[in-house]
Amino acid sequence: MSALDDALERPFAGYAYAYPHKTAYRAMEPRPLADVWAAEDRSRLFAYVHVPFCTMRCGFCNLFTVARAGDVGGAYVDAVLRQIEATARALPDARFARVAVGGGTPTYLAATDLERLFRGLADGFGAPVARLPSSVECSPETADEERLEVLARWNVRRLSMGVQSFHDHEVRRLGRLQRRAEVLEVVQRARRLGFPRLNLDLIYGIEGQTPASFLESVDAAIGLEAEEVYLYPLYVRPLTGLGRRAHRSGDHDALRLALYEAGRGRLLEGGYHQRSMRSFHRLAPGAEGDPPYRCQDDGMVGLGSGARSYTRELHYSFDYAVGRSETQAILDAYVGRGEAAFGQVAHGFPMSGPEARRRFVIQSLLDGEGLDRAAYRARFGTVVDEDLPQLAELRGRPWVDGAEADDPLLRLRPEGWRYSDALGPWLYSAAVHEAMGEWEPR
Repeated sequence: MSALDDALERPFAGYAYAYPHKTAYRAMEPRPLADVWAAEDRSRLFAYVHVPFCTMRCGFCNLFTVARAGDVGGAYVDAVLRQIEATARALPDARFARVAVGGGTPTYLAATDLERLFRGLADGFGAPVARLPSSVECSPETADEERLEVLARWNVRRLSMGVQSFHDHEVRRLGRLQRRAEVLEVVQRARRLGFPRLNLDLIYGIEGQTPASFLESVDAAIGLEAEEVYLYPLYVRPLTGLGRRAHRSGDHDALRLALYEAGRGRLLEGGYHQRSMRSFHRLAPGAEGDPPYRCQDDGMVGLGSGARSYTRELHYSFDYAVGRSETQAILDAYVGRGEAAFGQVAHGFPMSGPEARRRFVIQSLLDGEGLDRAAYRARFGTVVDEDLPQLAELRGRPWVDGAEADDPLLRLRPEGWRYSDALGPWLYSAAVHEAMGEWEPR
C-alpha cells in the first residue's frame, strides 16, 4: 500500500486549513517587527484581528479563546490599539486590501469597543476600512441590534455565524445552549441592516445526527438564502469538552462521509457552487466582485492574542493553548504588554523554501482552482513535480485531473474534495509532522 493509499484510509485525519498549524510554532530569538517585514510587499495586506472571548466554549472548540471572561473587552481593545500603533510604526507604508475580525466571538465585545476597534484600524493605519472587503464572525447570543449596527456603519460585507445545527438538541450535544429561534432572529436582523453576504457554518458528525436531520439543517440554511454555507466535519480534540467526556460519535468515517455527501448534494441542488471541501456559495466564482475570502494568504498582519501573521519567510503569532488557565495566562500577558513590546516577534515558524513550496501546493490543491504548474514555476523558479515527487502518487486516481507532470493544472474533481482532510496531512513535511507531534496539549 502506498503512503497515499494509507492516508486515504483515514479521510478525516485532521482539519487542513493552514500550513503549518500553530502547534508547529516555537519560541524564537526576538526579531524587530520592522526587520521581519522589511523585504515584503506591503501594498495589499490582509488585516486580521482575533477576539479571544466567547459566552461559552463549544464542546469541539480548540481555538484560542476564553469563555465567560467577564467585562474584559475594554482592556483587550486597549491592548490591540497599542499593537496597531506599534505595527504602524514598524510598517509605515502598509496598505490594506482586506479586513477580517474573528475569534472566539468578536461580538462578545460591547458595541462601544467594537466601534473603538474599527476606528483604531482606520486611524492607526490610515486605512479606508469602511471601503474594504471585510468579514466579521458573530454568534446568535451576542449579535444584538446595537452590535450589528456598529458593523453595518463600518460597511462590513460578510457576516459569518456558527450555527452548527438548526436542531436545538443537536446543538446541546455540542455544549451550546443556543436556540433555533435566536439564529432566525439574528438572520432577520442582519438582512434588515443590509449585510451583503451572510455565511452560516454547519457541522456534521454530531452525536445522534442522521443524514435526515443534517439535511433539515442544510435545507434551513438554503431557505434563509445564505450567500455562503460552510460544512465542517466534527473533530474531537484533546482538552475540549467533547474530548474530556470521550465523545466518539464523530469518529466514524463512513457516517461522516455519508453526511458530507448528503449535504453537498443538497446544496448543489439548491443552486450553490462548491469551491472546496467546506465552502459553498450561491454565486458562481468571479460573480461576487470581491476576491475569494482566504485568511491564509501571504501578507497577513495579525492583531490580537491568538492572531497569526504571514510573511513569505516567517509565520508568527503569540503562544497558543487550549486549556482555560494556560489560555488565560497568555491572554493576560498580551493585555499587559506595552507598545514597545509589540514591536518584537518571538514566536513562530520559519518558512524555508521547501516549506513555502509545500504550503503553496497544499493551498492550491485543496482549493477549487487547483495547482497551476506555471504559476508555481513563476513563483519559485522550480518544477513542482520535481520538488514534491509524491505528487506522482495522484496519477491514475479517478478523482484527480491533470496528474501528469506536463499537464498545466493539477486539481481535484468535486468527488475528490472529500479527501481534503487526508491529502493535507499527507503533504505535510516530516519536520512539521514532528513539531506538531512534539507539542503537548495544554
